[in-house]
Formats: sequence, C-alpha cells, structure tokens
Amino acid sequence: MRRGGRPRGARVRSALVEQLLAAGHIGEEAVVEHHGRKNFRGYAAIRHPEDPFDRTSGTGHGRRLLFQDVPEGKEGKNRLHIDVHSEPGGLDGLVARLEALGATRVREVDQGPAGHWWIMRDPEGNEFCAA
Repeated sequence: MRRGGRPRGARVRSALVEQLLAAGHIGEEAVVEHHGRKNFRGYAAIRHPEDPFDRTSGTGHGRRLLFQDVPEGKEGKNRLHIDVHSEPGGLDGLVARLEALGATRVREVDQGPAGHWWIMRDPEGNEFCAA
C-alpha cells in the first residue's frame, strides 16, 4: 500500500479503464469512480505491494485478494469466492496439490490470453478457482 491507503496499482488500473472506455471496449455502465479514479464496477482487489504485478492492468501476480460481485443470491454456497494462484506455469502442480488435500475439479476454464483456471470444490462443497 502506498500513503493514502490505496494499492500502488490503482493509478495504472484507472489508466487501463480510461483506455478501454476511449476505445469503446467497455461502456460507462461497467465503471465506477472511487477516490477520483475510474475502476471496474463490481470488482475490488488488493495485492501485496512487494509482489509482482502487471504494469498495464495493475493485476497482481502474487498474493492477491479479489472481491467480485456475483448475480445470484445466496442459496447455501459460500458467498466468498477465493482464487488460489500458482507460480507461472504451475497450474497443473497446484491443482494436483489441492486434489491431494481433498479438493475436486468441477470445470476447466480456458479463455486464452484472458486466463486459464480450474473451478474447484473444497470438501465442504465451497467453490474456488485455481489459476
């Protein structure tokens, strides 16, 4: 965190949002202003300031918590969504480790450059993602 309580990537994220708006890739309905900066609506994240991050988007590549609005109401599943990230190229090893701890694979998601991850379920049925 930098002085003022905002993550170091906040300015960069705002620049990315502005670029996407200007190019017409997203509309104003996808954006919310917070502390004078534009951010993606429905998402909030915090990353460890010492870990690596993408300089274009501000997205953390290390320890990070991402909070995301979801459209469905609570119907028994955990309302906190956890993403567990591996080191670059380590997704298979991470998934195997999580399975050894009792998790099960639900579905693989591969969106090419936008990301590749597994939706998994812990032994109590709570879903999370391994990325």
